[in-house]
Amino acid sequence: MIERSPISNPTGSRTALSLALGGLSAGLLASACCILPLALAVAGISGAWIARLTALAPYQPYFLAVAAVSIGLGFWRHRRSEDACLPDSLCASPVYRRSTRWILLAASLIAVSAAAVNVFGRLNL
Repeated sequence: MIERSPISNPTGSRTALSLALGGLSAGLLASACCILPLALAVAGISGAWIARLTALAPYQPYFLAVAAVSIGLGFWRHRRSEDACLPDSLCASPVYRRSTRWILLAASLIAVSAAAVNVFGRLNL
């Protein structure tokens, strides 16, 4: 019987986490013009520099696209690595898998809320 080599894909176990963190970063950048200043104000953080975050508004669609691709690939890689993990590898660890899943879910929530602000902001209700 042929066994899988632990060095066949040395970076495969960290790909899902890297994509999750990339999606989280892009989601935060996408929300920087609208949601992030509000969240910082609610947290009690204020300053004139918060108003400068609106300069990122023209780049929001690009950040949302990067976030969507990163999050989608992250979920795909996370699900795919479930079957390809060696028993003693990093991706087989329940803590690693749970934290990657939570980061992907948080990134999804941030990206969807950033997109929803734009959609509902344009409606004249």
